[in-house]
Amino acid sequence: MGSAVRVLVVEDEALICGFIEEALLDGGFEACPVHSGEAALSTFRDGREGCRALLTDVNLGDGISGWELARQIREITPDFPVLYMTSASAPDWESQGVDGSVLIEKPFAPAQLAAAVSQLLGGATAPG
Repeated sequence: MGSAVRVLVVEDEALICGFIEEALLDGGFEACPVHSGEAALSTFRDGREGCRALLTDVNLGDGISGWELARQIREITPDFPVLYMTSASAPDWESQGVDGSVLIEKPFAPAQLAAAVSQLLGGATAPG
């Protein structure tokens, strides 16, 4: 199981986070869930989780947004893969999103999420 690509998942709603974790698992990925931008930044800087991509909701309640989180992570690792999720902010993606990022609109099917992550990582999935 240790060979699955780990994805840093930032979602402040527990039900949605659980859905995303399951979708990633079904797609051959491993989720590393956190519930705020600040926690994600701390986890990313810590580096122990070994995450290879960021999957973040755009609107994270209080604190930094998904847009800002991705910018800060890109300052540390310029080519880090970023996938945004949103139900309301898709029109802002062009002006707010980081270069080379992908956006998936909620609601989405689990297979759509796994396909988007796989595409973002250049087709990487766990060996099956």
